[in-house]
Amino acid sequence: MHDRQERLQNWVRQSLAEKGVDEYRNVTLLQVSGDASFRRYYRVAPGSSSYIAVDAPPQQEDSRPFVSIAKLLVQHGLNAPVVYDADFEQGFMLLSDLGDDLYSDALKDEAQADRLYSDAFRSLLKIQKIDPPAGTVPLYNREALLGEMMLFPDWFVTQQLGLELTRSEQIFLDTVFESLVMNSLSQTQVLVHRDYHSRNLLITPSNSPGMVDFQDALIGAVTYDLVSLLRDCYIAWEPGRVIEWALEYAELALQEGILTDLSEPEFIGWFDLMGIQRHLKVAGIFSRLHLRDGKPIYLKDIPLVIRYITQVCKKYAALSDFLDWIERRILPPMEAKAELFGPLI
Repeated sequence: MHDRQERLQNWVRQSLAEKGVDEYRNVTLLQVSGDASFRRYYRVAPGSSSYIAVDAPPQQEDSRPFVSIAKLLVQHGLNAPVVYDADFEQGFMLLSDLGDDLYSDALKDEAQADRLYSDAFRSLLKIQKIDPPAGTVPLYNREALLGEMMLFPDWFVTQQLGLELTRSEQIFLDTVFESLVMNSLSQTQVLVHRDYHSRNLLITPSNSPGMVDFQDALIGAVTYDLVSLLRDCYIAWEPGRVIEWALEYAELALQEGILTDLSEPEFIGWFDLMGIQRHLKVAGIFSRLHLRDGKPIYLKDIPLVIRYITQVCKKYAALSDFLDWIERRILPPMEAKAELFGPLI
């Protein structure tokens, strides 16, 4: 057991002792997962109860936003982990245990998809109806949106693919990015989970789904979480089915008063372009995880991300030049590096 793990175990034992848990002396940490960040998660099972202990090194991870958003979600009836204890200086947390039954596993059975997404829509609408106290959740503003999209040329195009962008290409991408920013900012603005997808949603016995990885929540576009869910970077559905689900959500959002007086084409336009913004960011993040953090496993997910972008570009005449650029400049070097990315989808 390395030093941080031992310190976490001792901290958990002390925390449980203070809560009057009799079996605290015997608890050990069983790692259940790590994620794309520096956080590590461990199950702690004293007696018949079960908790999740989190190691989030404070020099890399600030746990305060997680605790703040978790409390906000639980307060509004959502199934987020209850935070029993947190030590921000050490980077330790003790949470309720939502289990291991991930959406990403259950969705391999297509017959479950409609029910699971219906549950996810209901929880998403609850999130979107939350009105956080002023100033407690940052805005998904122009600077944040552009900063994310710049990960695409900086990490994916330049560093991962080894391409050198010309000045005219940089100006062209700036124009594309600006149009995507305008699309996002023109939408109804709500609380955004920001990573609402199959690996962060869990099937639970009641109030399903449980949800994690919400610490980066912002106030932003109403379609952001929906496109994260339905154009998931880890699972692909037939495009027509995705649109049917998106419109099912839109109908519910109209009933709840989250959306008003919006035509189907307008809503799908919001949804499609929001997806491009997210997927440009994700291609950059997955590349950075490989190049900076030594996690190459995410590279195999980039072809699906790029396919989502090209599928949407084919639907809109205004994106035809961007589609042409991707097909000329991005797809060939990806094909040449098939050992990294796998086959293009």
